Amino acid sequence: MASVDDIWLVDFGDPFPGEPAHQRPALVVGPPEHFGASFPFRIVLPLTTTRRDLPIHVELEPNAESGLEETSYVQCELVRSISSRRLIHRIGAVDRQSSERVGEVLRTLLPTTIGP
Repeated sequence: MASVDDIWLVDFGDPFPGEPAHQRPALVVGPPEHFGASFPFRIVLPLTTTRRDLPIHVELEPNAESGLEETSYVQCELVRSISSRRLIHRIGAVDRQSSERVGEVLRTLLPTTIGP
């Protein structure tokens, strides 16, 4: 099933304005593997091919590893929890550098408030 750092084609359904729409690639960012394959949800970040020059968008190059056909941008501000049934098929995966950059952006957007 879908693992962290995989890029999947996802059916987002009918959107409200500004939300990801219909079928589009998305990066899986959670949950961690120890939740098990039977966990019914995945946390994803949609991709867009529109360059908006936002520092919270992580650029992904098209290549054999990513499976993308054109330069795309991870929209880190649009974190979504979706049913695993919305996953259509795996496209590819992000490289380590891109994964780390997405993690940095997410930690900036969603700083932890849990602590001692």
